[in-house]
Amino acid sequence: MTKKTGIYAVALVTSLFFLWGIALNLNSILVPHLKIACQLTDFQSAFVDSAFYLAYFVVAIPAGLLIHKYGYKKGIVFGLLVFAIGAFLFYPAAGSRTYAFFLFALFIMASGCGTLETAANPYINNLGDPAGATFRINLAQSFNGVAATIAPLIGGLFILSDKALTKVQIAALTPQQLQHESDAVKIPYIVIGLLVLSIAALIWRTDLPDIKEHNANDDVRVTWGSVFKERNLMLGVGGIFFYVGAQAAITSFFIRFSNYSAAITDKDAAAMLSLAMGGFMAGRFIGSVAMRFISPVKILITYCIINCLLLALAFTLHGRMAVYAIMGVPFFMSIMFPTVFSLSIRGLGEKTKKGSSLLIMGIVGGAVIPLVLGRVSDATSIRVAYLVPIICFAYILYFALTNIRVKNIEQVAGH
Repeated sequence: MTKKTGIYAVALVTSLFFLWGIALNLNSILVPHLKIACQLTDFQSAFVDSAFYLAYFVVAIPAGLLIHKYGYKKGIVFGLLVFAIGAFLFYPAAGSRTYAFFLFALFIMASGCGTLETAANPYINNLGDPAGATFRINLAQSFNGVAATIAPLIGGLFILSDKALTKVQIAALTPQQLQHESDAVKIPYIVIGLLVLSIAALIWRTDLPDIKEHNANDDVRVTWGSVFKERNLMLGVGGIFFYVGAQAAITSFFIRFSNYSAAITDKDAAAMLSLAMGGFMAGRFIGSVAMRFISPVKILITYCIINCLLLALAFTLHGRMAVYAIMGVPFFMSIMFPTVFSLSIRGLGEKTKKGSSLLIMGIVGGAVIPLVLGRVSDATSIRVAYLVPIICFAYILYFALTNIRVKNIEQVAGH
């Protein structure tokens, strides 16, 4: 493979990080939009996140087996095709205005994303000179951060309404108005599906190197029983569960919280969420630099405490000040996933692969915590419900404190 071909291959694979970042971060738009279009409670609307993250949990192992048998390139193309099918299913789902159909489409699309993520992270790490692996994976992950920043803007522009509707106004919408709301997702997701198919075609026609990294002796001596006995690893699985759950809940209900606390319109709230996710992306870069001078564990402890305080402030304050407090949370979430992940696999040796698989499965927290927040919101208010993520950050704080003696760790890419 020539240098020019290698750069082209890296660019194509890097585009995958952007694609699944768009799909994932559009959930924060779908939650409030489908709540109106399908006349849902907060608890019911939270199943948007559940469908998406449950797919990641379900496909993690099958995707790994698929890629092991057929190679990275075929695995990536398969993931893109499934991704596109899920995106196209939004058209009939919107036409029927059936929430279960929307969730099915999301599950299929997320299954494609999960397959892509399983393949792309290790593939780009090995696609080229080993000395440049860290640069390539961080460059690719930066495009995931760009997607997190612009997805709310795209969704707000093409999907959301200009008005902040009250419960009474939503209940009074006519079937025609509800159908109009539902139809708003058709064109954006058709465009996404076509874009994904075009990338699939480019990758299929590109002569990507077939990287073989499996060793017949890998993990032969490692039993799952011995992996489950690793206390720090199992605490880390809980940390990933609560982190991803908190991230999904906070971002997905942000627009709803903004409506409730300050009567901010959906479009304006989407723009504010985009700004907050820009802080998340900036936090990744700033945190990476800070960790060269300060212990990552101490930064993790500090960020957990700050996020608990910000969420408490959001409960205490009123109007836009409460919304601004929530906007600050993503910045301090930025380093949590890679730091918790790295701390959890530290010192596992030959158990690392199986330990990493358990940690990835912990992402299912994104399917659970939003449901809890939605249920609390229905029973009380969205303001009270935003206290739920405090429990998540408190657990991560506990995990960090158990690792207080760790000075330096190897950072990994993450959500």
